[in-house]
Amino acid sequence: MRPACTATQMIDDARVRVTRFDFAPGEETGWHRHGFDYVITTLTDCEMLLEEPGGGSRQVTVPAGTSYRRQEGVEHNVVNGGKKPMSFVELELK
Repeated sequence: MRPACTATQMIDDARVRVTRFDFAPGEETGWHRHGFDYVITTLTDCEMLLEEPGGGSRQVTVPAGTSYRRQEGVEHNVVNGGKKPMSFVELELK
């Protein structure tokens, strides 16, 4: 079991939930399933280790200041697989 990242809720209203995630190297979100479509915007370069159902994993590097979106239903554990702190903001569309 790894230490947990810091999740800071910034907005949570009828339309959106916005959460900032800050990770020291080796910290994780913990396993979760996304209940809404969502958009991630990176604040730092993010070297993510994505652990996926069934035991698979993959390393993904997302440069600072970029965004991507995913649909509801994604299930994973996000780990800072790099050697530097990483941060991103997640916007969930309710």
